[in-house]
Amino acid sequence: MTDIPGLDVLILAGSRRGVRDPMAQAAGISHKALLPVCGRPMITRVCDALMQVPGLGKIVVCIDDPDVLRGAVPPSVTFIPEAAGPSASVMNALATLGAPLLVTTADHALLRPEWVESFIADSTRAQCDMSAGIALEGAIARDVPDTKRTMIRLADGAFSGCNLFFLRTPAAMSVLKLWQRLENDRKHPLRMARLLGPGILLRFVLRRLTRAALCRRIGRLTGARVGLIPIDDGRAAVDVDKPADLELVTRLIGRDTAAA
Repeated sequence: MTDIPGLDVLILAGSRRGVRDPMAQAAGISHKALLPVCGRPMITRVCDALMQVPGLGKIVVCIDDPDVLRGAVPPSVTFIPEAAGPSASVMNALATLGAPLLVTTADHALLRPEWVESFIADSTRAQCDMSAGIALEGAIARDVPDTKRTMIRLADGAFSGCNLFFLRTPAAMSVLKLWQRLENDRKHPLRMARLLGPGILLRFVLRRLTRAALCRRIGRLTGARVGLIPIDDGRAAVDVDKPADLELVTRLIGRDTAAA
């Protein structure tokens, strides 16, 4: 059970304004959240995993048209409109729902309740105002050796994001404002480092920047305590961004189903 009973959850299920997701387009559907994985929409799998986490509160989905999810999410799910990008959507949700707030995405088809529980517990112990779940390169290579993820390489190892964020206090809003500035460069670590300052950039290029130093720098820029929280399962880094991801996720779920 989580240490924060009634913790609300935001699922980001929209798309970038003016851009139709290519995965959804190829499948002939309006939103990637509805992409079928082993016969069930991805967002259904995400909701199922979240509802198995004891103590969580309501599930809120951020999407432009809630009607498209009719029958794909439980009746108890509520909705908020999307904004002009993920960071703005999360900012609106935090302003509306308040902290603490857990955030994930509709394409996190492999999400497991134990990942959520450990992430919340570790973030709470670290007393972070905002934290992000990560998977270390070793865990990814061990658990999903065939996948190719966007890796951030630092002095104390490489990692990939896990599409799990915990906004524990209202101070997380200042981090979201910085995230909004970084959002357009989310796939370009060097550009992100440049925004964080020349010292960070130099240490990043020389592979002398550690996770702790990066978090401290973000803390100085925002006045909030931030953390990168490892999840000890490489599968947590897998979301469905491209056909190869869908093939991998389908294979992993099919294998787990056969073994059950």
